[in-house]
Amino acid sequence: MAIKDGDFVRVNFTGKIKENDEVFDTTYDEIAQEAEIFDENKTYKPIPIVVGGNHLLPAIEEEIVGLEAGDRKTVEVDSDNGFGPRDPKAIQLIPMKEFKKQGMTPYPGMRIQAEGGEGRILTVNGGRVKVDFNHPLAGKDLIYDVEVTEIIEDNEEKIKSMIELHYSNPNVDLDKTEISIEDGVVSIQLDEMAKFDQQSYMDITFARFRIAKDIWENIDEVTKVNFVDAFEKREESSDEEDKE
Repeated sequence: MAIKDGDFVRVNFTGKIKENDEVFDTTYDEIAQEAEIFDENKTYKPIPIVVGGNHLLPAIEEEIVGLEAGDRKTVEVDSDNGFGPRDPKAIQLIPMKEFKKQGMTPYPGMRIQAEGGEGRILTVNGGRVKVDFNHPLAGKDLIYDVEVTEIIEDNEEKIKSMIELHYSNPNVDLDKTEISIEDGVVSIQLDEMAKFDQQSYMDITFARFRIAKDIWENIDEVTKVNFVDAFEKREESSDEEDKE
């Protein structure tokens, strides 16, 4: 079955910088280790996306259309269709005193968060620090090796795939997540571990919105998505045996 826009699929990919073949992202653990970009906090496996949902670069998702499960494709993405050209205005000089206020000692290569977004320190000279707020891949032509591992057809599995994609809590067990679809309304009750999420309320709310949006935009019969937070009373248990 050929893939079309709006389909839910799982893909593996490896992204490389075209000019030097440097790997900057991958879903394969062995490739990540070889490229020395392995992150022990990341799970390396095929990721779920909605084709046309901008979960990957649009230029990549466009090339996935027409493929079938098991197909592989190499996609070249120029900088304009990747992370954009480099912007000289995104390189800023920040007074050293601003770093001292935060108790920071800046050094070249250090990555920081500031009002301009995420940046990388280029130089530290006297009382000024030069910071590049361009995306690290801005101005780079890229190559992606993509493999479609699965086309997801069951609606409940589609919903679970979006929870997996957007809800960045690795402890949430999708097998224990309860999902019902009735009269166009989806109800989602995440498993117990979701109640102890350390993310901010804003991050959790935004994740739920993205899940809901992907569901109602791509599953025709769905018009509403409810997230149910349920707290069930449990009987107290004792390890002590009754004494006779």
